[in-house]
Amino acid sequence: MSSTISLFLNLSQQVVIYMNIPVLIVGVIGGIFNLIVFLSFKTFRQNSCSFYLMIMSWVNIGQLLSGNFTRIMGGGYNIDWTQNSLFYCKIRWYFIQLFILTSYACLCFATIDQYLATSSRYRWQQWSNIKLAYYLCSASFIFAMLHGIPSIIFYNYGYSIVTGQRVCTITNSNYQQYKTYGYFLILTGFLPILITVLFGSLAYRNVQQIAYRTVPLVRRELDKQLTTMVLVQVVYSLIVIMPYTICLSVTTMLNLRNDPVIVAKLQFIEALAGAFYYSYFAAPFYIYICVSKRFRQQLAYVLSPIFISCSRRQPIISNNQVVPEINGNSFQN
Repeated sequence: MSSTISLFLNLSQQVVIYMNIPVLIVGVIGGIFNLIVFLSFKTFRQNSCSFYLMIMSWVNIGQLLSGNFTRIMGGGYNIDWTQNSLFYCKIRWYFIQLFILTSYACLCFATIDQYLATSSRYRWQQWSNIKLAYYLCSASFIFAMLHGIPSIIFYNYGYSIVTGQRVCTITNSNYQQYKTYGYFLILTGFLPILITVLFGSLAYRNVQQIAYRTVPLVRRELDKQLTTMVLVQVVYSLIVIMPYTICLSVTTMLNLRNDPVIVAKLQFIEALAGAFYYSYFAAPFYIYICVSKRFRQQLAYVLSPIFISCSRRQPIISNNQVVPEINGNSFQN
């Protein structure tokens, strides 16, 4: 029995090391590039949908650093900071919930916004505005902050039946029930998936008809670009979020804590599903690059001056050399 447990624990460790570390690296880099592009263009800064995507890039980076990085250190290298600090045990889960809920809310808002922006009804189009985006993002962030307060109260130390080590876990049964059914299944499970799939489908239908309506060319191309970016991200989120949500919910609902072998197997499945789950926070930039030609062009436009300045070399002039002048100006390569 102990050899079986050791096998699955080792497999879980390898998954975390070889999957979560690349996700962390490419995710943080991609999030930074997203912010550079969204902040560099006035059309993005003044557009409500791109504002949602920009805020989502911020919180995705926060989630990768607070959730995934700690997961790598604990699951991959057995350096669990939550074991040494009760404060960190509590605050880590607080920030994880804060970033996850805000990220999901921004994706839902972006999908709804694109449905409104591409609607044929002018009254509905007016609901797609940057002022409302500020209010909704602020409200969702405040809600996520308040929602995380119980985690500070009810996360405490317990002991793992697999390793016997002290672990950071929920010690209140009522809050555990809410975390399973209210948080995992609803707030971060079926509710955001339902909203994004529903309004994403409606937005796709609107975009198919937008060519037949009198819409300025710049606005039409921007709506097509953002709708494509959002819809592909919705499909990807459906693929990577649901397995992890189901895995965590099943693990909690079956209450298999008395069988260490099964728990070790479930930990391996959870580690595998978790690696794909964290790719949700790392993938947006690469999704945009793949599906949007305009986004690639915008990225190249923003980065090209940086590469040009880095590649430009100043001429090395010795003391005995004279720099020729052309029309009174020094000539430099």
